[in-house]
Amino acid sequence: MPSLSRRAFLGSSAAAALATHPLLAAGTGNNVLALIGTQTAPPTDTTPGTSKGIYAYSFNTLTGELTRTALAAATPSPTFLVASPDRRTIFAVNETDSFDAQHAGAISSFTLDAATGRLTPISQVSSQGADPCHIAVDPTGTNVFAANYAGGSAISFHLAGGDHLGKPASFLQYTGHGPDASRQQAPHAHRTTVSPDNQYVLVNDLGLDKIHIYQLDAATGRLSPNGTDWEAPAGSGPRALVFHPNGKFAYCVCEMASKVIVLAWDAQAGTLTTKQEFALPVDPALIPKGGASTGCEIVLDRQARFAYVANRGDDFLATFALTPDGSRLTYHRRSSAGGTVPRHIALDPTGHWLLVANQGSSNVAVFARDPQSGYLAETSKSFPLSKPQCIVFPL
Repeated sequence: MPSLSRRAFLGSSAAAALATHPLLAAGTGNNVLALIGTQTAPPTDTTPGTSKGIYAYSFNTLTGELTRTALAAATPSPTFLVASPDRRTIFAVNETDSFDAQHAGAISSFTLDAATGRLTPISQVSSQGADPCHIAVDPTGTNVFAANYAGGSAISFHLAGGDHLGKPASFLQYTGHGPDASRQQAPHAHRTTVSPDNQYVLVNDLGLDKIHIYQLDAATGRLSPNGTDWEAPAGSGPRALVFHPNGKFAYCVCEMASKVIVLAWDAQAGTLTTKQEFALPVDPALIPKGGASTGCEIVLDRQARFAYVANRGDDFLATFALTPDGSRLTYHRRSSAGGTVPRHIALDPTGHWLLVANQGSSNVAVFARDPQSGYLAETSKSFPLSKPQCIVFPL
């Protein structure tokens, strides 16, 4: 993995400067800004890519066309991005294992120019663990949380001035292992999720088959164990988590078991209870020799009527309908991911398109979506990008 330094990060603002692009101007016609994080090429990568950081795109919500406008920020392996609630700041993980002579990755913040897509570096700090793979910000916009996959840890920050990362508010190092010696030899934090009421932070741990649950002090960003961790099925590897808008249910994608689990959330006690388990419709005949089926990501539409889950190995999307209260999923259909090794999926602001970042095939697939039936088109538009990782519509 490439080594990072604060000097190199702050010096990248000149390289990241973009000329104003008419397609990116906020509110211009049917074009909206999309930011896409990528995996950049570490020196030891046997299949190196060519991406340099975070890219700005114009997405046409009528045609589904995705037009690259520029490199928004040159920064190593920004594999997950999140926008602040006020849409002025973008936070990113730098998924590396070396930062300022530490065995760690980094967390970066940028100012977003909504008119051009320009990202100007603000701050960058150590994640205090190797390979941070996910980042979240709380509804107040003053607290940031990240998961270190290889480091087996999680970290929180209380922001100074609303956008500057400083000393950690909490650092949580996990120990132990799961039953799968090849994948769960150690903890692997994979997701940090803030509860809808901003009272808790949940950390998915693929290595320990747990979701760790913490009480959040929003005034300081400090996390305290709640003593109510959820135990996933042994060897399932809980990876992704998303809450229903009503705050009563959450949906966990288990990577190693290729399944989605519906969880009831008790906001008073801070507990998760399993309500439904659904094995994803894996086709073993389509998995390459020596490969494995792995659940990846989940997204709900804005009305919380439908859920979409991405799975790797045989590379598909599964469409589910939700009951009105969010307590159960009903499987609808399986469709192509439009490429190989889907890493992330996102719905555009209109809900008429679903975008897939396919790491293996180095493309972003765009599928038309029927908001009434929830069905996705059988075929997609495809746009080349080396090792895309995360798609965000920040405005």
